[in-house]
Amino acid sequence: MKVQNKIAVVTGGGSGLGQQLVLILLERGATVAAVDINLSGLEATKNLAGNFSSRLSVHQTDISCRDSVSQLVRDVIQHHGTVDCVINNAGIIHPFKPIMELDNGLIERIFNVNLYGVINIIKSFLPLLIERPEAHIVNVSSMGGIFAFPGQSIYGASKAAVKLIAEGLLTELRGTNVGVTVVYPGALATDITKNCGAYDKKFDKAQKIYGGTPPKVAAQRIIDGIEKNKFRVLIGVDARVLTILYRIFPKLAILLVDKGMRLATAERA
Repeated sequence: MKVQNKIAVVTGGGSGLGQQLVLILLERGATVAAVDINLSGLEATKNLAGNFSSRLSVHQTDISCRDSVSQLVRDVIQHHGTVDCVINNAGIIHPFKPIMELDNGLIERIFNVNLYGVINIIKSFLPLLIERPEAHIVNVSSMGGIFAFPGQSIYGASKAAVKLIAEGLLTELRGTNVGVTVVYPGALATDITKNCGAYDKKFDKAQKIYGGTPPKVAAQRIIDGIEKNKFRVLIGVDARVLTILYRIFPKLAILLVDKGMRLATAERA
């Protein structure tokens, strides 16, 4: 599905990857409804849109709340009339800690945003997408949704569920006009750890070794995936290499990543 002249909804559109998805969609001729719980982030996205801002609407929404998402649908229809594409990008991580050290309330919040937020968006917008001549759904999972990433077990579990939802939609929507793409980003050069309160100064050392894929590059690859109707999009050399390694030697891949993280963040004497 070519995105030019299409109407897209992007969650998490106020920062990082989501912000770049909004901007590149606008550059390619799409109309965009940017969704985020952070109003200041949405305003920043609107300012960055510049001359394209006439094709952009911003919507402060808590996607984990069904009532808020129902209102979002009404607002998007009022602004744009319909929807051709939904990109489920919004997500949060937790501090890099073992499950036993995570607060139960935080665990629930991770699943409410990362999983139920995706479910709420899909169930609310899918009836509109099915009625379009062509449409598309994108679920942004994670390398941590393929195998356990050190200190992010709950986040990874939520993203693994997002992956399975995309795989289920692929079969459920077979024969319809709605395409499905699932995205597996590796490390991205964004501020997600700081924005989610998961930052540790030790990560600065790891970033010097591998800073991650720039969000603009990742966004371009995702939108290319939509236009080529690709089901699976891997972002970053780390995601591609580790996915292959995990497929062949799953236990070894998990232990190597754990060891690599420990070495990269170790305090030096």
